[in-house]
Amino acid sequence: MEEKTAVTALAALAQPMRLRVFRALVGAAPLGLTPGALSATLGVPASTLSFHLKELMHAGLVTHERSGRSLIYRPQLEHMNALLEYLTAHCCQGEPCALGAAPQTAPGCASC
Repeated sequence: MEEKTAVTALAALAQPMRLRVFRALVGAAPLGLTPGALSATLGVPASTLSFHLKELMHAGLVTHERSGRSLIYRPQLEHMNALLEYLTAHCCQGEPCALGAAPQTAPGCASC
C-alpha cells in the first residue's frame, strides 16, 4: 500500500460516525448491510449516513452492490488488511510479530 492510500483510509476512519459505520459493516461481513439497516442500527439519518458511506467508498474501505431495489454495503476487508499490514510493516525491528503473543515469542517487540 502506498502512503497516500493509507493516509486517505486513515482520514476517512478519523471521524467518529464513519468509524462506527465501518465497524458495523465489518461486523456484518461478508453479507453486508442495507442503508436502512445501518441507519436503524446506528441511529443516524439516511442523508447523514449516505455522506459517510460515500467518504468510506472514496477511501476504498467500502463497496456497494445492487440487489434488486436495494444497495448492500460491504467492507473491503482486503483493503483493511492491507492498511493494517502497512501500519505494522516495521514492527518488532523487522522480526515476525504475532499480535497478542508474549514478548519472548518476538524478540525486541515490546508491544507483542
